[in-house]
Amino acid sequence: MREKHKIRTRNAIRDAAMRLFKTQGYAGTTVEQIAREAEVSHTTFFRYFASKEQVVLSDDLDDARTAVVSSIPPGLNHFDFVRTLLRGLYRAAADDPWTSSPERLRLIQTEPALRVAQQLESDRAIYDTIDLMADYLGVDPANPRLRAFAAAICGMMFHIANELDDVRDDASLNALLEAIDLLEQGLPL
Repeated sequence: MREKHKIRTRNAIRDAAMRLFKTQGYAGTTVEQIAREAEVSHTTFFRYFASKEQVVLSDDLDDARTAVVSSIPPGLNHFDFVRTLLRGLYRAAADDPWTSSPERLRLIQTEPALRVAQQLESDRAIYDTIDLMADYLGVDPANPRLRAFAAAICGMMFHIANELDDVRDDASLNALLEAIDLLEQGLPL
């Protein structure tokens, strides 16, 4: 019951924020206005989100990510590991109404403050990927080859993903998988 209340409150804050962003613009909307529109206190807002940027950027996919990672079979090479991980994470994001919202994706792509915050999130994701791959592959996370591989994969995926209009479209997933194939082939032109 408590978890359902938390989900409702997070969704109410997100919905209120998106309504205000649409009418007032992102920069013209304050945390106080979002809290008031969502009918929660300023303090409650910060219990759920660290900032206005996090209202848009954060998702509720931690459990799904954990399930995807734990479902990856052992013994894959580094490219197949990435493909399997990508497919699972992509499906989880596509199935989540908030994460796959075209309105949310457009806002992230067009709002400079969100693009900067997204870049910081992307940098953190690269380090998380390095740790994940190191653990799966049994490689030292400080290994420069692993770090270069993870940065190349993540950089390519972030670049392509930032241009996606709809993550519910399999063509987008296929574009990401094709890019991984190109990396595996040594980037032929």
